[in-house]
Amino acid sequence: MQIWLGLPVAMAGATVLFAQGGGGSGNPVRVALVKMPYVGERNSAERSGGPEYLEQGGILSQLEGLGCQTKPPSTVVLTPDEQKAYGEWNRLSLANGGLARLIAAERRGGYLPIGLLANCSALTGMLSGLQHSGGAARPLRVGLVFIDAHADYNTPETTLSGMLGGMPVAIAAGLCLTNLRLKAGLDPPLPQRHIVEAGVRDTDPLEQDLLDRSEIRQLTVADIRARSDNLHREMKRLSESTDAIYIHVDMDVLDPREVPGHPLTVPGGPTSAELAAALTEMFRYEKAAALGIASTPYGDHDKGGVSRQAAYNLILGAVSGVKQRDGGR
Repeated sequence: MQIWLGLPVAMAGATVLFAQGGGGSGNPVRVALVKMPYVGERNSAERSGGPEYLEQGGILSQLEGLGCQTKPPSTVVLTPDEQKAYGEWNRLSLANGGLARLIAAERRGGYLPIGLLANCSALTGMLSGLQHSGGAARPLRVGLVFIDAHADYNTPETTLSGMLGGMPVAIAAGLCLTNLRLKAGLDPPLPQRHIVEAGVRDTDPLEQDLLDRSEIRQLTVADIRARSDNLHREMKRLSESTDAIYIHVDMDVLDPREVPGHPLTVPGGPTSAELAAALTEMFRYEKAAALGIASTPYGDHDKGGVSRQAAYNLILGAVSGVKQRDGGR
């Protein structure tokens, strides 16, 4: 029996019940929230309260109100030995390995995993979890729809800020920081043709050059607002070329009025209602296998709870899409 990140591969044959929930089957959508509080940025708190803040606002009751079956959320926690490991980036990669184990286990158990993520550096953990959630010994082919005002396709050679949070898509694609990706269990890296970015409107010059020379597809804010043919074309393409699709949202993609406490907002984003409607369309596709919500402002940075409600709109929109599945896509 092979072992991946501490999980027996032979356990991977469970039916993915959530993919059949709603639609004609009558089965409830089973939803599992997974909290990832580790941020991995130097000169900042290593854990974020954002994931806890998202859970505490009543999202479970709202999901149950939609007819979903829920369970107590799980949280990524480093072991005592991992907490002693040197380097915040290193500890983040260890935490992403733990996140991957949780995501894989939830999907094998028939749940739709929804990651409540401190920031976009949890991307490799979410992708790794899906990659190793199938019933075969080989890793699944995973597609990525990355919805963010920023491309997050920088490398240490192209970045202007030096932020690790600006590199996760490049890491997932195998362009840089290989050890961080491998410790998260993401192997092989994602082919560029299996990546779609949406809503991007702020890039660094050398980052944009990398994107221009890549096979990554782009969807505009207009595509999101209109739920355009381009959006459906890319979802169909990923559905035909991959085994599972991860849809990741950084909250800074939204209209800044809905994330006023976010430090990296960019004008011109969709409202949460517009993006929620697009997520409903995306999650009608059977291959859409997990959702991640990253970088939600919390505490004093979210006065009145406007950002948390925006995040809830996105989560409920995605789950509504799963409920509408009819097997026709």
